[in-house]
Amino acid sequence: MNQLGDETSPYLLQHAANPVDWHPWNAAALARARTENKPILLSIGYSACHWCHVMAHESFEDPATAEVMNRHFVNIKVDREERPDLDKIYQTAHHFIAQRGGGWPLTMFLTPEDHVPFFGGTYFPNTAKYGMPSFTQVLERVAEYYRDNSADVRGQADALREAFARMEPAGSADVSALNGAPLADFREVTGQQVDRDHGGFGGAPKFPHPTTIDRLLRHWRNTAHAPQPDKDGLYFAALTLKRMAEGGIYDHLGGGFCRYSVDRFWTIPHFEKMLYDNGPLLALYAQMFQISGDESYRTVARETADWVLRDMRSAEGAFYSSLDADSEGEEGRFYVWLPPQVASLVAADEYAVLAPRFGLDQPSNFEDPHHNVRAWHLRVYQTVEEIAATTGQPVSTVRRLLMSGRAKLLSARNGRVWPGLDDKLLTSWNALMIRGLAIAARVLERPDLADAAVGAVDFLRRSLVVDCRLLATCKDGRARLNGYLDDYAFLLDAVVELLQTRWNTGHVEFATFLADGLLERFEDRENGGFWFTSHDHEALLHRSKPLADEAVPSGNGVAAFALARLGYLLVEPRYLDAAERTLQAGWRGMQEFPHGHCSLLNALDEYLQPPELIIVRGEADEAGVWAATLGAAYDPRRMVFVIPDDAADLPAALASKTAPATGVLAYVCRGTVCDSPVTSLETLASQ
Repeated sequence: MNQLGDETSPYLLQHAANPVDWHPWNAAALARARTENKPILLSIGYSACHWCHVMAHESFEDPATAEVMNRHFVNIKVDREERPDLDKIYQTAHHFIAQRGGGWPLTMFLTPEDHVPFFGGTYFPNTAKYGMPSFTQVLERVAEYYRDNSADVRGQADALREAFARMEPAGSADVSALNGAPLADFREVTGQQVDRDHGGFGGAPKFPHPTTIDRLLRHWRNTAHAPQPDKDGLYFAALTLKRMAEGGIYDHLGGGFCRYSVDRFWTIPHFEKMLYDNGPLLALYAQMFQISGDESYRTVARETADWVLRDMRSAEGAFYSSLDADSEGEEGRFYVWLPPQVASLVAADEYAVLAPRFGLDQPSNFEDPHHNVRAWHLRVYQTVEEIAATTGQPVSTVRRLLMSGRAKLLSARNGRVWPGLDDKLLTSWNALMIRGLAIAARVLERPDLADAAVGAVDFLRRSLVVDCRLLATCKDGRARLNGYLDDYAFLLDAVVELLQTRWNTGHVEFATFLADGLLERFEDRENGGFWFTSHDHEALLHRSKPLADEAVPSGNGVAAFALARLGYLLVEPRYLDAAERTLQAGWRGMQEFPHGHCSLLNALDEYLQPPELIIVRGEADEAGVWAATLGAAYDPRRMVFVIPDDAADLPAALASKTAPATGVLAYVCRGTVCDSPVTSLETLASQ
């Protein structure tokens, strides 16, 4: 047993029985490295990571490899989802050292004094292959190099520190520089990157990029009434969402999306299912249904929401982090089929439509070379209409047979050995799902989704706020680790979105707590924007200020967007000013790389043209009708809040917008400027 047995991370607990003397990242492990003058072997991964499992089975479970690791190094294991601060630092360092992208598992060798990496890589095989030396060869050579080349190690460390220093964000732009040019540049660049045949952006591997799709939809909506509306932008977004939903990246039995596709056709995914992807995608599919009226988008939104509530919700009401790519030691085994298996589980008429629908009558599309497995992974090959035309059956019959056949396959699949579940509760990822549920609840008219979103917020507020600060993670009732920028920013954004679905004055108080926490604990008071770690965080090799979007939206972009929206709602200049300073800090990035800063662009968009804010007061049932009417069309720049007559302890800016003695009225504001109350829904809807 090593030092990981008391950790909360499922990923670290997976390694608790390794013969490797693993330590978590803590003061004791770092002190041991200094005392023994041993370099640190830092291994970063996460529970759902396929290649992390491969390296664990090959090397970390091998006593001979463990002996070499224990003899030469102090070994530290880190869950990148619990410690994104460390992951960001050492992924960047890997890029500097290797001059190529990183990934997981990340394997870095650090100096014991100041934790500066001097060598690193990602996956290392246990035997020499793929053009790489064996892991034990790497270990011996690194240990020898550290022992015999201390001057070179120090010189490389100094160079790496200088490289990190050059990454510091430039000073803020003057507020007068902020204009709409990056919004137009984004649209031009994105149009060059889109795959016009299969949707998505670029080639394989192909990721969903929900922030980019969201930006395209917002750009289209901004131009919808212009002489030349951006119909291509809408088409690109719709095409991407359609092809993803038809592809194997989508789970056609259980709902929800896998992390990415290994091919440009969306056919074979990397099978892990992450909460952080599915929250934003849930919102986008609901919104695309709202725009188009196409039932296929509503179906995907409904099935994804149902999957989250069925398979990913904890007893406390929050949401688990991920499902593994592997089951029974094989990637994708849980999800793939053989045609005879399918035929044995469904009726003949069901199989007659399932086979052409999902390609069971085509050559196999899935091969696992490590286990000599050829199988079929479900994706859409034929439309319902095409099957109906071929079989001579009514479309309604084909739909019914597909539904009943899929239900039988799902039931059978549920009896298989499940992929591993990472059941820790991450604040930031929960926030992304809460936002998605809040939007889907309104569009799909699903009060149960609003209930789930409210329950998750209340759990986070109750269990992950300790000593007046937000924590980052919780498992088995243990909340720990001070929250990061993403935790505060994403949750603030989610709460403001949820207030539009279901008003709760307590949630307004929570939003102000989160906003004040951002300003007090994270803001760069000299240059604007927000650091990823709080001012009282442990000192690390580098303190980042992430402005660009990554797999999740930029914390700075979301913070600027959400602070401004809360600032408009509460007429609070502090929040509006902080949002403006963040845009100034991110101006250079938006200019040079607009398609990588979509979250900041959304904030810039609403800075240049403040959103419309409608506060509805009056009798509850009639006010609900008003809200449904005003929110029926896709308009991301419009916020509608229904505040009940009996709402107490409202902030001053909202308390002044009183309810009428009878009927309903609405207060319409653009930015912080409000018109006279409107008493007619017809008048308001026509504006």
